[in-house]
Amino acid sequence: MSSALAANGFPEEQVRARARHGAAAVFPAESGYGSGLLGAAPAPYSPAPDDDLERIRIVPPVFMPDRLKKLIDLGREPLYSDVGLETVIGGFTSRLPVYVSAFGSTQVASHDLGEAAGRQAAELGIPLVIGENVVPVNGYRTADDAGVSPLLGRIAAYAGAADDEHGGVAVQQSTEDADAEVWNLVYSDPVSEPLLATGRLAFELKVGQGAKPGLGGLTVLGRDTASRVAEQYAIDEVFGADSDKVLRVSSPGTFTEEILRQQIRLMRNNFPRVRVWVKLHPGRDVALAAATAWAAGADAVTVDGAEGGTAWAPTGFLGHVGLPLADCLRRVGRKDRCLLASGRVWEGTRAVKALALGARAVGLGRAALLAVDEDREAGLRRLVEAFALELRMLTSAVGKYHVNALDPEDLFLPAGWCTPPAAPGAA
Repeated sequence: MSSALAANGFPEEQVRARARHGAAAVFPAESGYGSGLLGAAPAPYSPAPDDDLERIRIVPPVFMPDRLKKLIDLGREPLYSDVGLETVIGGFTSRLPVYVSAFGSTQVASHDLGEAAGRQAAELGIPLVIGENVVPVNGYRTADDAGVSPLLGRIAAYAGAADDEHGGVAVQQSTEDADAEVWNLVYSDPVSEPLLATGRLAFELKVGQGAKPGLGGLTVLGRDTASRVAEQYAIDEVFGADSDKVLRVSSPGTFTEEILRQQIRLMRNNFPRVRVWVKLHPGRDVALAAATAWAAGADAVTVDGAEGGTAWAPTGFLGHVGLPLADCLRRVGRKDRCLLASGRVWEGTRAVKALALGARAVGLGRAALLAVDEDREAGLRRLVEAFALELRMLTSAVGKYHVNALDPEDLFLPAGWCTPPAAPGAA
């Protein structure tokens, strides 16, 4: 289908192909079978030279004692289809170690695109994160739509398509969201009750994001919309006084170790029925921040690598600010806690590497939006079906039969790397 949605520098065509063809797109074109000779990866799949996570290789052993255990357990030779993918993500039971990353008020996550992503994520049994600033920008309810705003529309779409056991919804809150009391509104709204009743609603405290570490959210607004939200946000005339567009600027929020601890404790006290998530930007002290959050009682910590992001950001930030996802994982490296990782994830090899380096699950951001944009009914489902096939094949290839068993021994790391160190403690 034709679309105005584009992702320059991202493997958009490969993602769209998977959204159309599903698991078949994991392989070379079937028309070449019997005539094509395959060896090194075709050019479109070659890793970026400056991306350590891409330069890591997955290395199967020759001797596989876990495969022998599985053989004895099954009474036959195990296959990749025997690999288990179900896991627990921030207190939610998920069918796969995958979640849909946050996209909030940015224009690319339009009303119908956000709801379509929610429905398909629910059908897959994986969690959905709803990003910041949806309520301050779009309002909580609209007069012409039976009281359902974009935020509640996404929650309702997810809840309506989900079963009672898998997945869940995490709602982010920024400084402006807190001023609008977003969590209070969601917590008390009947739309949220099916998720609350089954323990599948989380609130995610947004400390930062991958695309613009250290900055708050930035979006381009028309002047009419900007005048409506000018009391909640700073407005910057970066495009000139004669332009019909302005830059809406969100506060990044201010955190210290003690502020983060107190925020998490308040979340647990004020909203006892939700899971507590924390999202961090790829900062130099990301390991300490993650340890602080877990020690205070966070159910999950999300780390957005510098490669991550679906929204508007200064071009200088996109290429030069923040730690790459690989280095975030190397610094945090916790298998005993729920670490969620996002940043340029769209296929199984990058996911397996992140899981082996300590992540519990990986987030689909741009890939999810592109897949849903390609097919509102089944694009994300097909993308994740391809993803699941690769996860099973790669995990089986290293002689393991659950994704949670992956660890650094399954990887060949770039020169100068070490296996993930233990994260520092936090009081």
